[in-house]
Amino acid sequence: MHVPQLIIDLALILGAAGIITLLFRRLKQPMVLGYIIAGFIVSPNFSLFPSIGDTTGIKTWSEIGVIFLLFSLGLEFSFKKLMRVGGTAAITAFTEIAFITVAGYFVGQWMGWSFMDSIFLGGLLASSSTTIIIRAFEELGIKKKSFTKIVFGVLVIEDIVVILMMVLLSTMAVSKQFEGVEMILTIGKLMFFLALWFIAGIFLLPTFLKKMEKYINGETLLVISIALCFGMVILATKVGFSAELGAFIMGSIIAETTSSEKVEHLIQPVKDLFGAIFFVSVGMLINPEMIIEYKWPVLWITLLTIVGKCISTTLGALLSGQPLKQALQVGMSMAQVGEFAFIIATLGMTLGVTSDFLFPVAVGTSAITTFTTPYMIKMALPFYNWLEKVLPAKWMESLNRYSASSQTLQGESDWKLVLRSYVRVIVLNGILMLAITLLCKYYIGPFFMKQFASPFWARMSTVLLGMIAMAPFIWAMVVQKIQSIAYKSLWLDSKYNRGPLVVAELMRSVVAVLIVGFFINQFFPLLPALIGTILGMLVVLILVRSQLQKFYNRIEKRFLTNLNARETAAEEAKAKQLVTLPWDAQVSEIDIDPWSTLVDIPLEQLQLREKYGINIGAIRRGDVTIYTPSRYEKLFPYDKITVIGNEAELEAFNKIASSSINHVKADENGGSENIGLVSIVVDENNGLTGKTLRNSGIRETTQALVVGIARGGEKMLNPSSDTVFEWEDVVWLVGNRKRIQDFRG
Repeated sequence: MHVPQLIIDLALILGAAGIITLLFRRLKQPMVLGYIIAGFIVSPNFSLFPSIGDTTGIKTWSEIGVIFLLFSLGLEFSFKKLMRVGGTAAITAFTEIAFITVAGYFVGQWMGWSFMDSIFLGGLLASSSTTIIIRAFEELGIKKKSFTKIVFGVLVIEDIVVILMMVLLSTMAVSKQFEGVEMILTIGKLMFFLALWFIAGIFLLPTFLKKMEKYINGETLLVISIALCFGMVILATKVGFSAELGAFIMGSIIAETTSSEKVEHLIQPVKDLFGAIFFVSVGMLINPEMIIEYKWPVLWITLLTIVGKCISTTLGALLSGQPLKQALQVGMSMAQVGEFAFIIATLGMTLGVTSDFLFPVAVGTSAITTFTTPYMIKMALPFYNWLEKVLPAKWMESLNRYSASSQTLQGESDWKLVLRSYVRVIVLNGILMLAITLLCKYYIGPFFMKQFASPFWARMSTVLLGMIAMAPFIWAMVVQKIQSIAYKSLWLDSKYNRGPLVVAELMRSVVAVLIVGFFINQFFPLLPALIGTILGMLVVLILVRSQLQKFYNRIEKRFLTNLNARETAAEEAKAKQLVTLPWDAQVSEIDIDPWSTLVDIPLEQLQLREKYGINIGAIRRGDVTIYTPSRYEKLFPYDKITVIGNEAELEAFNKIASSSINHVKADENGGSENIGLVSIVVDENNGLTGKTLRNSGIRETTQALVVGIARGGEKMLNPSSDTVFEWEDVVWLVGNRKRIQDFRG
């Protein structure tokens, strides 16, 4: 029986990747590099092992891998996360990206490279590696340091900027030159479609998933998610953008839904499989002879990456108001080339606009900077200590003064808030009106032209249908009031504010009129278009005003509900957890009788969980409280112990320990007010997923005892230490309430 060559190639690729990555895991090196080396081993450039035979098939699989990588990145991204990264990360990221991109271009020119090679070199240096940085932070035990939040924020912004850069590079590759006007038009077109896809996606997708929730299981959700991803890929390519951008956009839309975590979990194995094939295909392109031939460019670009990124990122962090110490830690953490370098280098080769040597140079630079990253992070503090000694005292004082002044919180002015509201109304509704215009011009108009014998009635029907669709957004653009305390404050504060506010109202009306006029002018000459605009606006604003207001309010409510659904669900879950005890469990405080048989025996030997089904959350001994006592701890006369169990278990245990049970109450003066029963949800914030109760470190971090886990319909009271935490488990802890709340965030 004949086996297709593609299956043989996949077996070879995955087998090599599996063996090499096992070795890299043992050596504690990034798996990405392992995949690349595996690709080199099965490529025609390495003759000691069998090579693949169907390069075209593998190329197709690798393109699918890029799509899933970008889709997964979008799931982790979300536009609201970008808004939350803050000014510090934004200033740092844009300073670093601008510097390293321009520096990369000029270094390429200095080495005698072509214009496109130099431009693509700047682009592939623009991002750092999220995978390598996270691995280094975890190995060094500094993942929760304050500067790492800035690093992760910078990485988020880098990802979105590089995605946009890929679109611009593709445009430049097609035009073969840099034209300012064309670039501006491309950016404008990109922003328009990004906003349109986001608005439409948030309005439609969460509603669809919610209505179909009872019919959707894990398998169905996976199929629907992949279908949506590839659907957006096709749509993006149809309007002139890359497939990668479409995958990223759909991922970021799904990231705003309540199903995002489930989709991310379901898509992970698919992404890992196809991502591995992509990076293996990257390794197949490595030519050792070319790397040796271009060893000097690899050296210069590696130095540029390490030194240039350190300096520019540190400078950006300083400009954003960070102290010198923290700025250096941020800068020296990001001195490497990210995985996007391979995607951009592959893009240049696919489009046929870059030289063959650019790819191996990118691979060589990435390999070197990957190994130097942990050492750069370690050197940050010693380097700061050295700088502190050699820099003039006046410089250090100036930097500290600038940092302190930059971090002073400043309230936003009323005018800023009002203008932002106006811009939001104009942009969102304007985009939807322009989208209706394009839909009518390129799809509805031609369709009616085929259906009607008279071209006039075909155009008239198209205009009427478009005006009906636009009507709610015209009303919102012209009539809807800015519901803002800042607006009312400005209007009442001074008569001088009223003139500018009236001008702002007039401007948004003018924009609405221009868009409506532009729409009608697509189908009729200028004069009829002007008359039609006036009549259409009068109908919208006078005859059907109240109906449009109600309809638009429903649209807006649904959009905002979908946009905030994820946060709303999280808040409801937290509120429910705060007032609900797991099953029939109780928290009680018991006095240890001086003559109790429990006295002076280690808890390990008492076996209270095994015999009575209860847990001891804390021991109060005089003025000292021992949270989550160890198994070697003993009970002493007159100890007050906080125990957890159901009513029957507590009653049986109380007969052994004392003669009365006093339920714990919050007391401002007592010593037990810090002991409480608190629940947390296993999610991306606490990192408990996949860890056992024993090795999670939750006991040491929170000074609390895990007394219950709710998992779907399953309820585990006093779970064993080998229990593995799963995503969305509700975990109940008894102990230091403040520490648990801090851990929960």
